[in-house]
Amino acid sequence: MILGIVMVVGGVSAMCLWGLVWGRPDGATASHAAPVRALLIHKSPFAPLQPMVLFIERKTESLAQTRWLRAMFERDTALIVQSGLSSELQASQLLALRIALALGALGTSLLVLIVWMLIDSLAVLERGPIPMTSILIIGSGASLAGLWWPERWLRLRRKTRERAILKALPFVLDLLTLSVESGASLAAALGHAADKGPQGPLRDEMQRMLQEVRAGSARSEALRSMAQRMDLPAVSNWVAAMVSAQQQGSSLGPLLRAQADQRREERFLYAEKVAMKAPVKMLFPLLVFIFPCTFLLLFFPVGVRLVQEGLLR
Repeated sequence: MILGIVMVVGGVSAMCLWGLVWGRPDGATASHAAPVRALLIHKSPFAPLQPMVLFIERKTESLAQTRWLRAMFERDTALIVQSGLSSELQASQLLALRIALALGALGTSLLVLIVWMLIDSLAVLERGPIPMTSILIIGSGASLAGLWWPERWLRLRRKTRERAILKALPFVLDLLTLSVESGASLAAALGHAADKGPQGPLRDEMQRMLQEVRAGSARSEALRSMAQRMDLPAVSNWVAAMVSAQQQGSSLGPLLRAQADQRREERFLYAEKVAMKAPVKMLFPLLVFIFPCTFLLLFFPVGVRLVQEGLLR
């Protein structure tokens, strides 16, 4: 009887998981399929969870009007924009991805319990049943990890994007300085920097800013929007100084050159700070791996000699 119940529960669970994970989304969610597919298939290992994410997103649409969920959506939206995924991911889809990973982790724990019960009922292994408390602890921990991992993934992506922006910023400022000092207008200098600058998120953001200007937005507003999307003090200071100089009619050449020198100095100070942290990070592997091996090589001949002379017998 227990074996039959386990087989039925396992079969139903497998059918539900198959329908959620490998099923196809219906026509009502076709408009949401492209953004999720761009994120899950091309940019993360979450591709098998795509239909499940779409299913959960449909079910949680009615909860989007609650106050706490709106606050969480605002925070997640800011994180998504700073990660450079505003055109590929929405806050509701991120919430659905969290729930899908939590349910997947919990379902995996229950599947392990079912398999263990099946093995124990068939007396394949001479072991007692796995404690229910251990299953609950493992399942709860896995579910919490599933809820936490998408946000962690986005934060790591944002940090990588910020490093790429700060690395390319001095070179872009040098291009702007040379273009402005050679007699080009600010619009031409920005276009030249967006075309010839190093590939990366800064170049993409500048191209997006130029597209907004061509669509009719004011240049100052487009620059402020670009700085808000990147949310970096270096970019915000550069944009604020450039907009202020343009409104006051000041010369942009000296200002851009000073900005480039300041950003380059900040990069040098950051590299110096990272280099100062290297000895501290190397302390643990030195104490745990290198020093014991060194002492072993040094004292092994001494120990062998003492054993041969009978002093350690």
